[in-house]
Amino acid sequence: MDKSNHLDFRIVVPEALRDHYNLNQQELEEYTSSSSTSSKPSNEIKIDQVRELENFFTLSPSLGKTKVVILGPVEALNQASSNSLLKILEEPLGDTIFLLFTHAIQKVIPTILSRCQRLPLPIPNMELSTEWLISKGVKNPKELLSMASGAPLKALELNESSYQPVQYWVSDFVKDLNSGSLINYDVYVEKLESIPNNQWIASLQALLTDLILTKQGLNPRFFDSLRDEIGSIATKSNIHRLVYLWDYLIDRQKLARHPLNPKLFIHSCLQRVFLSLNK
Repeated sequence: MDKSNHLDFRIVVPEALRDHYNLNQQELEEYTSSSSTSSKPSNEIKIDQVRELENFFTLSPSLGKTKVVILGPVEALNQASSNSLLKILEEPLGDTIFLLFTHAIQKVIPTILSRCQRLPLPIPNMELSTEWLISKGVKNPKELLSMASGAPLKALELNESSYQPVQYWVSDFVKDLNSGSLINYDVYVEKLESIPNNQWIASLQALLTDLILTKQGLNPRFFDSLRDEIGSIATKSNIHRLVYLWDYLIDRQKLARHPLNPKLFIHSCLQRVFLSLNK
């Protein structure tokens, strides 16, 4: 498999996540379905990707007794591809092993779950994760683990990313929110256009979580390095407005994959956050 020539292996992931899973171009051609003709990689596993496995199923194993398919995250399946996968799972082939992975099992449809054996892989404890990150040269492991909800691989990814949320934009945005002065939204629109909508909305949701926790006298969970600014904003905020804003961001997350106008989508969302916290 290291040489990208294994005949009994296929991997199915969304186009947008192929770089995330470190699939090089040769592996893309060898192991995955054909590339999309669209300019922007999809965050979904499409039905064509699942259907392209049919030819693979007709082949006998070449180097052993079984073939292997890795597919995920399962929550990235859309309705059509979910139905296509379900048909495959309803009539399993004896010489093929399916390894399905998910980061949000609650989003996987029950009919798929009922046909799988579960193997939970829990997040390591904070002490073990911190030691591992330090061994990788990470200087602020606890802060990154907080932003990554305790997931060490995600924390390492944030450490190596040019788009680490606090450094890239959240710190400046929080300062603007705390000042209460009008924000130059164009600066943030230009920055946030460079990352997927679901990521920067998730950062806003994390920030709002910290505001609500602080408002209730608890410690921030995600952005502890911004504790002072978050505390100041929370003191001036209305808890009911924070709750309404929470519902709003959930709705924005649902629209994250298909906004009609990306620039307007970012601008309106940030403006809504500002107005909710400064009225």
